[in-house]
Amino acid sequence: MRIVFMGTPDFAVPSLEALLKSEETVVGVVTQPDRPKGRGQALAPSPVKLVCQREGLPVLQPLKMKDPAFLQALKEWQPDVIVVAAFGRILPSAILSLPPKGCINVHASLLPKYRGAGPIHWAIINGERETGITTMLMDEGMDTGAILLQETVPIEPDDTAGTLSAKLAQVGARLLVDTLCRLKAGTLVPSPQDHAQATMAPPLKKEDGLIDWSRPAVEIANRVRGLAPWPGAYTFAGDTLWKIWKAAPTDGPIDKALPGTVIGLAKDAILVATGNGLLSITEIQPANSRRMTAAEFLAGHRLSPGQVLGAGPKVGR
Repeated sequence: MRIVFMGTPDFAVPSLEALLKSEETVVGVVTQPDRPKGRGQALAPSPVKLVCQREGLPVLQPLKMKDPAFLQALKEWQPDVIVVAAFGRILPSAILSLPPKGCINVHASLLPKYRGAGPIHWAIINGERETGITTMLMDEGMDTGAILLQETVPIEPDDTAGTLSAKLAQVGARLLVDTLCRLKAGTLVPSPQDHAQATMAPPLKKEDGLIDWSRPAVEIANRVRGLAPWPGAYTFAGDTLWKIWKAAPTDGPIDKALPGTVIGLAKDAILVATGNGLLSITEIQPANSRRMTAAEFLAGHRLSPGQVLGAGPKVGR
């Protein structure tokens, strides 16, 4: 089959590489335009574009998905199927109806749960113990198309959005190739989603990382994991922003302390009262500094029990 691949971030790379090793033919790739990156804000290609440059694949980077020149170029590739993995744009009907075998999406959840742009993050934030990959036939809805194949993946207690994304990307690549093989053989029967069971996973914003210390410790710890590496969970010590990279609920007396109060300093942890239980912070990054263990932080910064962490001078700063 002639395949057009659409994808942008690291998550999409294993799927593209798996297609290149398969019996199918990748005739072209669509990815997001180059974006400013780093302190110098120089334009940088997406991870998917880097693969295309390495493999000599033709690439399109449309600013608008309905651009006539882009749609014409896409038609000239004559795809039998379009594969989408974390592309980051909504496909108009003109693209969805173009390939004879449809558009197939590699989605990082067990649909209909966690439809939307942030399925990996929200699964961890919400304390799920498992998630997975779904391949589906795309329609004009938000992840509402018929399911082709699914595979469950456990969420380990120490998984972050970053580590879980890497695992799911590998599963997605394998499931995609299996999906295409079965599709070509005519043995795949699409299964409509049960829309009544659907949940959403909206895009994350920087302000979603602000820690609400009135929440239970286990919920805060899940949010820290679910927001790593981006956008990152954070709080304020006075006017100073702290990013919290590793934290876990722990046992210990709180004595009715105000949520957010630093109640103890261990050798390798900062203990903070929450709305229910204690949170043990073991990895932290103060503003304008590097990421470090709590032990390293305490060796070089003054911190006393009784200090209250909170929203700071400006929420989302």
